[in-house]
Amino acid sequence: MPQIKSSIYSPPWYLFNGHWETVVPSSFRTVKGVHYERERINTPDGDFLDLDWLKKGHRRLVILSHGLEGSSHRPYIQGMAKAFSREKWDVLAWNCRSCSGEINRKLRFYHHGDTPDLDEVVRHALSGGQYGFVSLVGFSMGGSITLKYMGEDKELSSAIKSAVAFSVPVSLQSSVEELNKKGNGFYRKRFLKKLSTKMKMKAEVFKDFNIEGIDEIEYFEDFDNRFTAPMFGFRNSDDFYASVSSINFLSGINRPTLLVNALNDPFLGEACYPYNVAESNPNFFLETPKRGGHVGFSREKNGVTWGEQRAIEFIRDNCGC
Repeated sequence: MPQIKSSIYSPPWYLFNGHWETVVPSSFRTVKGVHYERERINTPDGDFLDLDWLKKGHRRLVILSHGLEGSSHRPYIQGMAKAFSREKWDVLAWNCRSCSGEINRKLRFYHHGDTPDLDEVVRHALSGGQYGFVSLVGFSMGGSITLKYMGEDKELSSAIKSAVAFSVPVSLQSSVEELNKKGNGFYRKRFLKKLSTKMKMKAEVFKDFNIEGIDEIEYFEDFDNRFTAPMFGFRNSDDFYASVSSINFLSGINRPTLLVNALNDPFLGEACYPYNVAESNPNFFLETPKRGGHVGFSREKNGVTWGEQRAIEFIRDNCGC
């Protein structure tokens, strides 16, 4: 039984609750010395994905997936990239569609279960034959995509050895309900504002894309009913949440995979702590520190956060390299 119910993490003294542990690292952390090489690849549907690399010719590669309305330049991605590069891994931090600084060619954007794009990234990374050891690391939405990818009913490349995910809303319905609570309105409004801005940018390119009333949307269910569900072929938001939530795929994971969800994460409801799956699947490891917030875990030692060190340790112990 690989489940670990509470790993040891203590935040800096000035981060005294889950909100501070979430907001401060996101808003104030800076990571220096990360200089990506950008590569653009084409997707089968005629669109593109922008990939940001740290290449030093190593045989080991870590692929990083960002959160909702994030990018490869968010501090949590840059910090993880820098930490793995120091450990002699090549790094690929990919950007979801329209998150790289340029609106994509297609109306389609991305969502919490968008594994086809991650699969394109993995296939491209492996196509050159350089990498014999590949691990995945995802954060929040990127963690959801990572977990779903690891557990889907498909044959993974033998080069993929392990994965780590942080702060993942494995049950989207549970997370949406948590973000609907009065004390979490700040996060909900912030994300919906960013998503609305993205839809307005799409509308400037796709003239027949109807965004009337978008500024009146106050809840994720309404946004997903209006945009995400029809764009990706789901009946409504309920169908979308039920279909793509990564909790549905955890039992299918057959490579060592770690999920770290803090118990004081303001984004996560009770269903986002899947202890029962960790008890039954020997390849799925769950850690639930009491503290950490959402994509927090920010206590640093020698410039490396607890989260970055935890990912390095787990992957090092499970990559077979």
